[in-house]
Amino acid sequence: MLGRSRVACSERGVSSNATQLCGSQNPCCSSYGFCGSGPDFCFGGCDPLGSNTLTSCMPEPLCESQNITFSSFDRILMNTTQYNGNASEWDFILQQGNILNTTAGELVLTLSEENNGTLLTSTRYVHYGQITARMKTGRWAGVVTAFITMSDIKDEIDWEFPGNKTTEGQTNFFWQGLIPTQTAGQTTGNLTDTFSNYHDYTLDWTEDSLTWLVDGSVVRTLTRAEATDNSTGVSRFPNTPSRIEFSLWPAGISSEPAGTVEWAGGMINWDDPDYKSAGHFYAYIESVSVTCNDPQAASGNITSYVYGSNSSAFTPAITLSNETTIESNGALAAVPASFKWALVASGAAMLLALF
Repeated sequence: MLGRSRVACSERGVSSNATQLCGSQNPCCSSYGFCGSGPDFCFGGCDPLGSNTLTSCMPEPLCESQNITFSSFDRILMNTTQYNGNASEWDFILQQGNILNTTAGELVLTLSEENNGTLLTSTRYVHYGQITARMKTGRWAGVVTAFITMSDIKDEIDWEFPGNKTTEGQTNFFWQGLIPTQTAGQTTGNLTDTFSNYHDYTLDWTEDSLTWLVDGSVVRTLTRAEATDNSTGVSRFPNTPSRIEFSLWPAGISSEPAGTVEWAGGMINWDDPDYKSAGHFYAYIESVSVTCNDPQAASGNITSYVYGSNSSAFTPAITLSNETTIESNGALAAVPASFKWALVASGAAMLLALF
């Protein structure tokens, strides 16, 4: 059952039990499971259900329909500790790793032994809509390319490309981080080489259905009814505002569980000729387009989404708000990279249970 006590957040690294919310001194429960204050805790990814109050997290910036290209990185914030919630200034935040820009205007996600992979997150949230990423994936065992949406309470929708499987992609969804008892992941095959060729990967998300597409062709559809438990009437359909995330991350390393390494195609070969030549592994993003489809139209003064009291035992209320998303206080030190990848790795673990 969803309740505000469901999240176990740690107070400054000290474990707290699953019924304890963050305290008033460090009120925000970050997406990495730690209580604190400031941008790394109270902005994107802050879990309102584990925080001191439902309003401890900053309001989430409203969806904006747009087409984003990468001829320059002027609208990508390179230092996450400088973020103050101003989504009008920044489209994405580099949370981890390194990105490059090609002369053709492509964004390059990189993975090296030194940077431990790259994670890019949007500043704005999407509460239903169509998101298309034009991408080229990696092609190396142990290296995972991902395009997902993630809400602050762990609703998740995935396109994932593990290891050296360059003729297929994997689709999945999760509701509030719950691992379902029945398989939710599916593999889409017969793609032309995803490393050599650009493809348009789309998530078409409405209140009643979720559709995955490749190059405009439907490869999978999930309805809300299909995600509803008939015995309880509880719908496990993703339904909360979510950020867009891109990552290139190392699943094939010794610190990962054996099952994760196997799912990703094996251990990373740091002597691979591609790695030696470029100095890193890589995946390309040419563009990202977003068409918003909010459940209700926003008036001119609406700026954000906010969580309210649960409208039922399982589903939190999401309301449109004119509350500012911008905080002028100074930033705290960054969350260590190991914590930032913990969430990604947990997603891989969930996939392993499903494929």
